[in-house]
Amino acid sequence: MRLQCEVEVVSRLLPSCGLRGRGRASRALLSLGRQPGRPRGGGGVYLMVCTARDRAGARYKVQENIERFFTRFVEEGKATVRLREPAVDVCLSKANASNLKNFLSAVRLAHQGTDIGALPLSALVPAKTSEVEKPKTKMIITSRRDYPLTKSFPYSLEHLQASYCKLARIDMRVLCLKKLRKLDLSHNHIKQLPATVGDLICLQELNLHNNHLESFSVALCNSTLQKSLQFLDLSQNKIKALPIQFCQLRELVNLKLDDNELIRLPFKMGQLGHLRFLSAARNKLPFLPSDFRKLSLENLDLFGNPFEQPNPLVPSIQLKIPLTLLECAARATVNYRIPYGCHLLPSHLCEDLEVAKTCQCGSACLSSFIQITVTMNLHHVAHTVVLVDNMGGTEAPIICYFCSLDCYSQFLDRYLQSNG
Repeated sequence: MRLQCEVEVVSRLLPSCGLRGRGRASRALLSLGRQPGRPRGGGGVYLMVCTARDRAGARYKVQENIERFFTRFVEEGKATVRLREPAVDVCLSKANASNLKNFLSAVRLAHQGTDIGALPLSALVPAKTSEVEKPKTKMIITSRRDYPLTKSFPYSLEHLQASYCKLARIDMRVLCLKKLRKLDLSHNHIKQLPATVGDLICLQELNLHNNHLESFSVALCNSTLQKSLQFLDLSQNKIKALPIQFCQLRELVNLKLDDNELIRLPFKMGQLGHLRFLSAARNKLPFLPSDFRKLSLENLDLFGNPFEQPNPLVPSIQLKIPLTLLECAARATVNYRIPYGCHLLPSHLCEDLEVAKTCQCGSACLSSFIQITVTMNLHHVAHTVVLVDNMGGTEAPIICYFCSLDCYSQFLDRYLQSNG
């Protein structure tokens, strides 16, 4: 029987200085087997610990040589086997909990003198280098020549960079790396992201700078990335718009959208409550969504967008009087926070409710509203603001909605008085 884990062998003898002799945890392969040339019976069973420095392994007799098992944290992959001779503690960690339990059971049976024929023993042979080397967690590839075409990526990878490799699509082998935390595929030719990127449950950083992307799919927005993704770089692509569901990526802290073809930002930007760094410079944004005012940023860069000149006196009136039954029901659902879902309502109605607009009075409106653009100083949402133009401005137009003529009239009165 064999077990891969991290091992630290600690001496219990007290040197003259009064300190315990303590080793250092390292990747190891533990084997439970019979010493060659020994007679059959439990006495010939040994525990062998092989490490990268000592692949031949240190061997410890097992039968009647174990003082105690410490298994309080076995469910976390940790345990300690205390030996009588030599006086050492074999401390195990980072093991598969199930494999660790089975291994300890076999060691306990060998300690009790169980017949060798009844034990799951292995040959006590030196470990292979691959069995005791520390798993590779980082790989950086910066040229097509170095990209592995025939070899697999190590499954232990947590950080993978494959830049300047002329990749037209994401390698399916990459999508099997379930421990990935950081994936950098910048400076390639990727046109589309497969939905299976969302299966990388540990992914915190995704860098797709300078590719040929035209969209970011709804499937990715609805994936496990909602709980893990904190950094997303989509700059220097060909994206014209992001889906409404994009704002479900609520763990985002840093979002880069520079040098795309964006004509609008996501409608519910205010839902990105953890967002602190946002750059969307050199796009085609005419104005900012109403929800933008809910953000609380440390740094904001909107330089080089063709922002329109706001004119609150020229509203876009899309009121429907009298209100339709659908509009009344939708407003009531949102205003009174009535629970809803696809199990209660048709999916298209749920989608409409998700994009309900909010009037200045706080009430909701769906398809009956008045829309204007007003000027907002970007320092209201960000501590540091990159100038939006070469004139030194830090203001941008933002959309405002009104649920009725009465609400718009009240706003207009205040606006005219302040600009009297």
